[in-house]
Amino acid sequence: MKPYQRILHFAKPHQKYLWGSMFFNILYSLLNIFSVGTMLPILALMFGTMDRIKMRPVWNGEFGTYFSYLKDSVFFKIQENIDTYGSVQVLAILCAVTAIAFLLRNLFRYIGAFLLVNYRVGITKDLRSAMYNKFLKLPVSFFTENRKGEMMSRISNDIGAVEGGIMASLVDIVNAPFMIISSLVTLFLLSTKLTLFALLVFPVMGWIISTVGKSLKKQAHSAQAELGNLFSLVDETLKSTKVIKIFNAEPILKKKFETTTHNWQKFSIGMSRRSSLASPTSEFLGSVTILLITWFAGKEILQEHTMKPETFLVFIGMFFQLLDPAKSFSNAITNIQGGMASLERVSEVLDYDLKVEEIENPIAISDLKEKIEFRNISFYYDKDNVILKNFSLTIPKGKTVALVGQSGSGKTTVANLLARFYDVSEGEILIDGINIKHLKLKDFRHLLGMVTQESVLFNDTIFNNILMGDADATVNQVEEAAKIANAHNFIQGLPDKYQTNIGDDGNKLSGGQKQRVSIARAVLKNPPIMILDEATSALDTESERFVQDALEKMMQNRTSLVIAHRLSTIQKADHIVVMERGVIVEQGSHLELLEKKGIYRKLVELQNFE
Repeated sequence: MKPYQRILHFAKPHQKYLWGSMFFNILYSLLNIFSVGTMLPILALMFGTMDRIKMRPVWNGEFGTYFSYLKDSVFFKIQENIDTYGSVQVLAILCAVTAIAFLLRNLFRYIGAFLLVNYRVGITKDLRSAMYNKFLKLPVSFFTENRKGEMMSRISNDIGAVEGGIMASLVDIVNAPFMIISSLVTLFLLSTKLTLFALLVFPVMGWIISTVGKSLKKQAHSAQAELGNLFSLVDETLKSTKVIKIFNAEPILKKKFETTTHNWQKFSIGMSRRSSLASPTSEFLGSVTILLITWFAGKEILQEHTMKPETFLVFIGMFFQLLDPAKSFSNAITNIQGGMASLERVSEVLDYDLKVEEIENPIAISDLKEKIEFRNISFYYDKDNVILKNFSLTIPKGKTVALVGQSGSGKTTVANLLARFYDVSEGEILIDGINIKHLKLKDFRHLLGMVTQESVLFNDTIFNNILMGDADATVNQVEEAAKIANAHNFIQGLPDKYQTNIGDDGNKLSGGQKQRVSIARAVLKNPPIMILDEATSALDTESERFVQDALEKMMQNRTSLVIAHRLSTIQKADHIVVMERGVIVEQGSHLELLEKKGIYRKLVELQNFE
């Protein structure tokens, strides 16, 4: 979707505010003409240049003479009132009418701007929500390829730049044309020759502002990209403080940060310099225009006597009314050019191909009835980087199958493919004979539970972290899940028990405690299929015993795929698969593999020696 189309798409639900704003801006423009127009008889009255009209004017039906007819009718009515009430009283009435017109004009302007704020903020909110929802839908591969800080920059700074550059400029984009058109009509009615002369410089102004705007867009794109790099670096620094300090890496990171901020500073200064150039440029051209108009009008008044002084003063007043919206309009175009760079970066995320997505009319599924089957699957990022090759495996319902092997053998890839974090490059994964690509993704994921080596917890209470397994669970069900996970006792010893906040990434808990909370979350979900990805490898011996006991309780009567580094934890598995470089080299039970005296036995002996 093109950037402009995207804005229009998000604008559609809020268009009532736009129509309302346009209505009040039309009223504002009409009152603007009226309020300035009422100055014409006031000045004529003060200067004593008002021509006396002896007979009531009659319009001949021609459109071109209507303004003259209207002007003469007003002057005739004013003369009647002067004859009746005196010139001072009529002047006071005209001033009062003009003041009321200015009051209403600015009231309508405020209402129009207020409605546009609702329009702008509503679109920005929907745009940010759409991006967050896209984050939730994006496959794991996207976050493997892109830095988290870059995504944070896009949802915060880039959308902020869209609001400040594009949405905020909508006020001027909507308001200015009404003012420009109404002012131009009035100027032509006052003096066609003078107006045509005044407009000679406007194409030049537009060309210069457009040139500035195009260069601004390029600078804005580079500045936002560097800001994304800065966010990523800060995020990595905050998460790696121990490593940074123990390796005395502060100078390295400081240099990287200074390079990134220097680049951002360079691009931002370039963007600001070009942005700041637009306003003084348009102001200078406007001043030149005013001086040229004054010279041309002076010639009309002093030499040719074809224009009256009050007409010129009203013309100048109206022309100044035109300059401000014209200047705002040109600045808005410049700001939009800057905001477009950010909108393109936001669109890159919103338009990202999901890769892992549902087919049309997917098959609903509610349970595992027979088996999980990996049928000749292969997975690779490219033909030269094969992770899995012709992998086949059957996991009957209720059985536990363990994958073992050296790092890089493809064990975790098998788990990721089963969870559909990625899709297989070749072959198929079947649930009860149905390809998982044909299943409704939400239903399929409902069948799965997962406990990984690195516990993923949220900055919230223990209760709410466990509750993520089943949002409708009761307090008793949460506590029962914690008991199965061997977590209830340590939770009871915390200051606020289940309502204790565990901090960012659960850092207030030990590694074993975090893992048991993760297991409790999986237990509460109560899925028929469980994936355990080296769930105990990062724990000390005592914590491992607690967690292993919790895992064994959880895996009872479940279909489980276990990836293990410590082979002592999978001796009770129904079937063990030994992998090496993406292929199966051995498989069987623990005792069968020991008797083969192959790779598995060597791995066991190495770990026993350790």
